[in-house]
Amino acid sequence: MATALPRDTASVDDEAQAPVRAGTADTVDGSGLEEPMARDTDDRGIGGGASWQTASSTTSPRGTIGRLMAGAGKHLATLGIALVAVWIAIATWEHYVTAPWTRNGSVRVQVANVAPQIPGKIVELRVADNQFVHKGDVLYVIDPFDFDVAVRIGKALVDQRAADLEVKKAEFDRRQHLSDLATTPEEQQIFAGNAAQAKAAFEAAAHQLAQAELNLKRTNVVSPVDGYVTNLLLRVGDFATTGVSNISIIDSNSFWIDGYFEETKMARVCVGDRVEAQLVGYSRPILGHVKTVTRGISASNAAAGTQGLPNVDPIYTWVRLAQRVPVRVAIDAVPPDVPLVSGMTATVTVRQPNADDRQTWLQRLRAALVAPISDVFGAGDPPRPGCLQSASGQPAETSALPYARVPAVPSAEKIAPGLTPGIDASPRLP
Repeated sequence: MATALPRDTASVDDEAQAPVRAGTADTVDGSGLEEPMARDTDDRGIGGGASWQTASSTTSPRGTIGRLMAGAGKHLATLGIALVAVWIAIATWEHYVTAPWTRNGSVRVQVANVAPQIPGKIVELRVADNQFVHKGDVLYVIDPFDFDVAVRIGKALVDQRAADLEVKKAEFDRRQHLSDLATTPEEQQIFAGNAAQAKAAFEAAAHQLAQAELNLKRTNVVSPVDGYVTNLLLRVGDFATTGVSNISIIDSNSFWIDGYFEETKMARVCVGDRVEAQLVGYSRPILGHVKTVTRGISASNAAAGTQGLPNVDPIYTWVRLAQRVPVRVAIDAVPPDVPLVSGMTATVTVRQPNADDRQTWLQRLRAALVAPISDVFGAGDPPRPGCLQSASGQPAETSALPYARVPAVPSAEKIAPGLTPGIDASPRLP
């Protein structure tokens, strides 16, 4: 009887599990995705106690919800990014198209062109180029010799006319007190006429003297304003011609800024609004306010053509550049490190008066987020009433310089005292 050999326990177990491994190596869930088998080992770590289970049998509902929330989060993030991009585009459009600011601004100033009121050779020059001068300072001196002589001649002529007038008046007064036997009405008329002519001659001489004295003062040409001498080309020895400007002075008290705003932005510009003007090359802005707005600019279609009729351009392009309207900005405060030079370029930004100080955080948030979108769709704030005040309602601004006035004619008796003391007294020379 043959003895059966004992079989290896591990091999028997392997054979028994072979069909199971072949049939259940991978399982497919309802979604068509294959899931790997999970192998459990016994405490001894021996393969004989191994068993396989599918991962789908251990999946919880919490994992499915997590996947759904992750997918929804991606869609929400994409939507949020798109909304932010749209808002940035609208805000950029609102800032560059309708916001009241412009890079086309420039510093302006009044220039006093000084011209002599008398002709003559310049014998003394007391200023240099770019020098600061005060109102009333002497700029240059014209040769005063001729005018000094004219004053002396005028004084002598006044003395002569005063003496003649005193004598003629005395003769007339004497004839008035004589009887008809000593004089006649005709003789009285003659002496009265002589006195009147002498008075007229005296007054003319007095006015000529006043003119000569004024011309002598005008030999010292003075500055009419406080400011800077600019582009000085004058030199000693040049001949000064009456009414011809030879020195230019920048009025340091007349600086202002002109902002040339596009017509699409004028609805937000009002007289009195606060303004910040930043010069090119300087970070600190100049503070001011809108003073006036120009009420007219040149129109090419208004030019007269043949027979005086308007010459209208027949071409109208699809792309039209917005017209530029000059807005004058009065300067209120200038940083100490920012110089004012006429012609410098400035970025001008108009702000409503004290708007930032009165707004709450909710109003500021609305102005930053909602207002740009409302403006694009035409639902923004309407223009403020009475923005452009009429010129007739504003007080008139006047500026004046002191000028010479005609002096009163002095008394001839004071110029020639004692010349006609009376009939009983002898006359005395002054």
